[in-house]
Amino acid sequence: MLHNRFMPAESTNALHSEEPARRPKPTLRERKKERTRRTIRTEAFRLFREQGYTETTVEQIAEAADISPSTFFRYFPSKEQVVLADDLDPVMIQAIERQPADMPLLAAFRQATIESFEEISDEDYAFEKERVDLVYSVPELRGVIAREFERNIELIVGLAVARTGRSTEDFEIRALAGALTGAMLAQMGRDPFDLDQILRIIDFLGSGMPI
Repeated sequence: MLHNRFMPAESTNALHSEEPARRPKPTLRERKKERTRRTIRTEAFRLFREQGYTETTVEQIAEAADISPSTFFRYFPSKEQVVLADDLDPVMIQAIERQPADMPLLAAFRQATIESFEEISDEDYAFEKERVDLVYSVPELRGVIAREFERNIELIVGLAVARTGRSTEDFEIRALAGALTGAMLAQMGRDPFDLDQILRIIDFLGSGMPI
């Protein structure tokens, strides 16, 4: 998922001075796959609301989405992953990649967060909020929060490395990723999509966490 796009500063600045490259238009096959994936998740969450996460089976989700169970597993390795897949990651990654190369790291994360929220549709916002609420309300899912914590650290490490050229084992990079992820996680039980609070977290870290 992460792409190390570190370049010499001169090359990176030149890249940002030009018009951003247009992403290729999705092919018909890609659009069909995305529609199927979205249908699977939409029907899965409808069933979770109606009968509960634990009581819902992969077979029921597949039937509701008008696909076979084997097709379901081509999109998601498990029922758990239907809930855990975070569709906002690519939006955030692209937003960070758009930030000027000479912008400080936390400032780039801050601006990318603002831009990501502006890009999210009301429908996707509501879905992501329901998804996070489900993770925190179902005991069977809460056990995977630790894995999500680790995954988010590696996500931030990869983005930071791409901007700075440092090693993925760099102490300061990993400490920053852990602090940012931990602070966000502490907020998740309240409102994980409160933009003001997210920006406040980033500003607090950037100021040295004065108490």
